[in-house]
Amino acid sequence: MGTAVKVKTITMREAIIEALVEEMERDPSTVLFGEDVGKFGGINAITKGLYEKFGGQRVFDTPIAETTIVGAALGMAITGLRPIPELQFGDFVGIAFDEVFNKLGKWRYMHGGQMEVPVTLRLPVGIAGGAGPEHSQSPQALFMHAPGIHIAIPSTPADAKGLLKTAIRDNNAVLFFEHKLLYGMKGDVPEEEYLIPLGKADVKRVGTDVTIIATALQVHTALNAANTLAKDGIEAEVIDPRTLAPLDMDTILASVRKTGRVLIVHEEPKTGGCGAEIAAQIAEKALFDLHAPIKRIGSPDVPIAQSIYLEQFYRPSENQIIEVVKELLEY
Repeated sequence: MGTAVKVKTITMREAIIEALVEEMERDPSTVLFGEDVGKFGGINAITKGLYEKFGGQRVFDTPIAETTIVGAALGMAITGLRPIPELQFGDFVGIAFDEVFNKLGKWRYMHGGQMEVPVTLRLPVGIAGGAGPEHSQSPQALFMHAPGIHIAIPSTPADAKGLLKTAIRDNNAVLFFEHKLLYGMKGDVPEEEYLIPLGKADVKRVGTDVTIIATALQVHTALNAANTLAKDGIEAEVIDPRTLAPLDMDTILASVRKTGRVLIVHEEPKTGGCGAEIAAQIAEKALFDLHAPIKRIGSPDVPIAQSIYLEQFYRPSENQIIEVVKELLEY
């Protein structure tokens, strides 16, 4: 019998801080920067204490200039550093779109592999507290269309720490999306060092009747729905891709072939969200294993409301998942 892994219960915020500290201690070439990440400790308190621990040369503030932040990270990376830039809100990645879309993912290829681009760009995303249409979005699916870029999107403290440590060590650019409502969520995290590989999905719940594929906060919504469905004798399997690029279709297809029914849930707009690509690949590779059409739940294709009362209607709900699962089982 193997030795049991010792765990501790911490929040995702604490797990991310641990990952940053461990990787900065391990590699002195690692630097962290962005708007208010220094003495202030970040708008989401993710860099709290790092300025005092590592000093102003390795943890520092930048102007409000996202293009410069990402462009500087690229320059640092190709000249020997391992930068971890943060954008206060993932929505702001649009300001630096050229630097991300055309440079982070392409320069290694364009220069014949002569340079590496070890940039881990941290991007807080998600609907949270009436932040409005320009501070609540989940733009990760945009970059599934950008060859050369890895995309990580954890749903638990353990996944956040393991994936972030892997991302920082990777010699390619990684976009690391963190849902703001998950920062305070607690979970068990191994006490010993561990890494989670990019491109390896996780089966969060085993089931036989339907496969629910969900990302970020919606993993927990799906798990809650699955527990409710189980009371009616419906066993849902819940899969968290954990990374959208690379995308672990082997794990997804194995589940689909077992259950024959698929629901994909994400907070991004339904049109063009990550669910569209996942659904397309399932249709290409497992069409005749399906007993019902592939279903998707996403947010509506309109800007997110500023009102905290209206914004809740943009986020998929447990009841929506339960309703669609029961529709799938009627086929």
